[in-house]
Amino acid sequence: MSTDLETAVGIESHELVHFVTQQTRFVLINNIHQHPAQLPSMYELEELNPSVSESTVYKHIQKLIDASIVNEVALDDDQRRQSYPWKFYGLTEGGREFLEEYNLLAAEETLQQIYDTISDKPEKMVKYENAPRPDDV
Repeated sequence: MSTDLETAVGIESHELVHFVTQQTRFVLINNIHQHPAQLPSMYELEELNPSVSESTVYKHIQKLIDASIVNEVALDDDQRRQSYPWKFYGLTEGGREFLEEYNLLAAEETLQQIYDTISDKPEKMVKYENAPRPDDV
């Protein structure tokens, strides 16, 4: 059974499942999913993955964007505030549907509870978590 996402990116479902479940990409998807607003900034994704280089986080997010699983969402110019992030990363509607179809988002509540228990977040990360986010994702 082919989904709109598979048709759009030209990948068979089993290939797409393999692609999104690659360790780093799947961790990033889960980071997005567990974030309180489900729209973390790049800095937040990097902080949640200290064993992965910043360039690797960026590279895998870009691959997920290219595969239409994740999208980059930016604040409008008039909403941006100095020293706060203005680009965020969230699941696309098609990406979310695909992940749900293959039961890859089943642990949403557990992931969010785990995220809430992180007690040693740097001050900058707490600040970024509370930054304004775009309304229309």
